[in-house]
Amino acid sequence: MTIVSFVGAGPGDKDLITLKGYRRLAEADVIIYAGSLVNPELLDYCKEGAEKDDSASMTLEDIISKMQEAVAADKTVVRLQTGDFSIYGSIREQIEELKKLDIGYECIPGVSSFLGAASSMGVEYTVPEVSQSVIITRMAGRTPVPDSESLEKLASHHTSMVIFLSVQGVGKVVRELLAGGYKETTPAAVIYKATWPDEKMVKGTLADIAMKVKEAGIRRTALIMVGDFLGDEYSYSKLYDATFTHTYRKGIKNAKK
Repeated sequence: MTIVSFVGAGPGDKDLITLKGYRRLAEADVIIYAGSLVNPELLDYCKEGAEKDDSASMTLEDIISKMQEAVAADKTVVRLQTGDFSIYGSIREQIEELKKLDIGYECIPGVSSFLGAASSMGVEYTVPEVSQSVIITRMAGRTPVPDSESLEKLASHHTSMVIFLSVQGVGKVVRELLAGGYKETTPAAVIYKATWPDEKMVKGTLADIAMKVKEAGIRRTALIMVGDFLGDEYSYSKLYDATFTHTYRKGIKNAKK
């Protein structure tokens, strides 16, 4: 049975698509890709003669109609979406429509931009004894967020935070985070188009990050990263501590650290 393959395209770098995703893309007869977000170089992996449709100007009905038409013609279909579609990917609505039409589907995960951003910066969100949780969220805008998930309320946890789709309102983001309890000295960073060739990175604190972002001319396609994980404080993990015993190794008492 012909199915639709949802494929996470990765954060930008064309080499950061998964091997399984690459194979589906290379075999597809029809590719519906998010042209406003996906690196167009990924389309170089498509076979000659494949149909490529940019979904930037399409409605949900247009997308589903294109999928239905292709499946009816026994053509393989890839829905290529930015990063990993489980985060702000809007695939739920597409899947629900495919179910109504009794069209099968599969989901092939990708590398999210928040992971690509951390790699570009060489940081770890979960630093031992500094932060062991990551909050992924967005600022309320034309798409609302539940009151219980406002930036101010989430900020009360003082943990690592990655804020999507909000850099255009970075000043407001900062105000809400400060109101929630983060200090002005809390490290912050904004990364534009993480892993792309034209990636741009701005580092600072909540006291100056909004100004630095404005000076850098960053207005979209960027992540805001906030938390002490970006700072100089860190602790080594117990996993590789010579004195620490775990399932695969017995710790050595008084071992040199």
